[in-house]
Amino acid sequence: MKQKYLLGALLCAATAFAQAENSALEEVVVTASRFKETVTTQPINLTVITRADIQLSSARTVPELLATQAGISMRDYFGNNAASTSLDMRGFGAAAGQNTLILLDGRRITDPDMSGVQWSAIPFAAIERIEILRGSGAVMYGDGATGGVINIITRSASKQGASGEFGLRSGSYGTAEAQVRAGYRLEAASASLTASKLKSDGYRTNNRNDQSNVQADLRWLNEAGELSLKLAADQQAIRLPGARTVQASLGIDQVTSDPRGATTPLDHASRDGGQIGLEWQQTIANADLNISVSHRAKNQRSYYDYSGNPSYRDSDLSVNSFTPRVRVSYGMGGDSALVVGVDVHRWDYALRTSNAVANIDQPINRVGMSQSNDAVYLQNTTQMFRATTLLVGLRNERVAMRGTDTFDAAAPGGTGAWGPNSSAAPASSFAASKNAYELGLRHELDAGVALNGKIGRSFRFANVDEIYESDTSYANQFQFLRPQTAVGVEFGLDQKVQAGSWRVAVFSNKVTDEIHLDPFTSGVGNTNLPLSQRRGVEFAGKWQMSPQLMLNSALTYTDARILSGTWSGKHVPLVPNQKANLGASWSFSQQTRLNAAWSYVGSQYMENDEANTLGVTIPAYALTDLKLVHQMGALQLNASVNNLFDKKYYNYAVSSQFTAGKYNAYTLPGRTIFTGLNYQY
Repeated sequence: MKQKYLLGALLCAATAFAQAENSALEEVVVTASRFKETVTTQPINLTVITRADIQLSSARTVPELLATQAGISMRDYFGNNAASTSLDMRGFGAAAGQNTLILLDGRRITDPDMSGVQWSAIPFAAIERIEILRGSGAVMYGDGATGGVINIITRSASKQGASGEFGLRSGSYGTAEAQVRAGYRLEAASASLTASKLKSDGYRTNNRNDQSNVQADLRWLNEAGELSLKLAADQQAIRLPGARTVQASLGIDQVTSDPRGATTPLDHASRDGGQIGLEWQQTIANADLNISVSHRAKNQRSYYDYSGNPSYRDSDLSVNSFTPRVRVSYGMGGDSALVVGVDVHRWDYALRTSNAVANIDQPINRVGMSQSNDAVYLQNTTQMFRATTLLVGLRNERVAMRGTDTFDAAAPGGTGAWGPNSSAAPASSFAASKNAYELGLRHELDAGVALNGKIGRSFRFANVDEIYESDTSYANQFQFLRPQTAVGVEFGLDQKVQAGSWRVAVFSNKVTDEIHLDPFTSGVGNTNLPLSQRRGVEFAGKWQMSPQLMLNSALTYTDARILSGTWSGKHVPLVPNQKANLGASWSFSQQTRLNAAWSYVGSQYMENDEANTLGVTIPAYALTDLKLVHQMGALQLNASVNNLFDKKYYNYAVSSQFTAGKYNAYTLPGRTIFTGLNYQY
């Protein structure tokens, strides 16, 4: 019944939005086909968050901004500048980070490990727009795009001459941040630089975060194309407070009694990352050519005390990419196009483990993993009739992996608490090839309403952290899991009108051999699940109710279940059924605007509760945020309150596999207040 009520509400909302007068709207440029184009005739489920949307939002980080959109939920451990935060598109729970592909300027920043995207390395000052492609992307981008693709486009110098921006922000929990951007553009060249620095003590004890970022964009322009060079570097040092434990049988409830406390006062982590990318784009007759090469690397260190049995990890991950592609336009007016491309990625991973920072030069284990991904793809978009567009895409991708491990029993800690059961995993290799396809159709009706239908197949390969684990006797080993595949079907309606836009979509996604963390069964700590399915309905709308008032909404219903095996019929943990976002922006003078946002996230089962038998779920919660902006010429003053009503909540918890009724939760900040200023020239 819930599905029927929600669908009815979505259709009513769509009808209300559709009553506005239809008018031709400004076309937005996007890169869903890996080339710049307008989105008006593409049979895809696409949302664009513009620079103006970012400036209006009360969100403090990129994940918070994205979580206001239909079909996207956020999971946060600490609430400190998006450290240890992941996004979930269309209900993948604990594995969401590996099923939602994140791109930065079209280059993947989702890595083949479990570390997640470093969201805090992408400050708002560096972002031009964000493109959200739901349920698509496997043909164009390959591995890990099952839920969809999020492409973050950074800013370049767009105005002739000099331009720039400087911003300061400070507020709750000892948070202070500075962001600066400077750009200069000539007829044939442009340059821009963005830098940011953040320090925050965090809501939790032992959660201090120190983050630095810098990005540079250099472009050389000609009449038919450009050559661009992009560089970026980031550093982070963060303390890790651990979880809050609840065990009713012993009267323990740290979530209520001490939500800000630290279970692990000695734990910490740090990271250094860098990347460089060179891209050449040129139009030759009716063909657009793009050749891109890039290198990205990161070093991560982490220390976990484990109650006096410490573990220190130092890992390096790098990737070299070569991604040439061409788009050939044809048909009357060039309204049809064929895109053909090749993706070549070479990954190298090296891990050293020890019992202390001082002993890492003589590690207990040295793990190495090399991975190659080679793919070829094509996508054809045909304007069949004036109002009908057909999209067909195919991709073949091959992965090859080889892992090695060495163990040094003489290393410090090699015969300690973990040492007696330590070992070297035998060298092992793996290769597989998977295909993706997509078939989409868009037909435009009267009054600007469009029908979209799509079916597609995606895939995911296991990452290095899902391959290298220990068995129940702590013997290290490599176990290469079967690739995951998914077949998705979607139907949608959308309309753009003078006063706004709306979109509704119904989707179903069946997943075979889903790669799943299962650390407490025999063998390696990951496995392939039986058949599972995600189904849902999404609605999003924006309405300029008056020159002073804009309203927006995003409603999502997701039903994620395992279809066979021991857990047949059970809900996938960490996936809320209901999610709602409502927003309003009121300009009560030419200089002053008030933005309000309300979000609701339904209850969800905890991680490790695949059987749905714990008896306790992550509670539903609702949050209210406000942001006041006052413009004084080139100077902008702003003040914001997040979690206005000081709601006590968390959106990640894991149940114990050893003690019935016990679980660990990661509490998130209460009311936070920030003030800031921005100056543009």
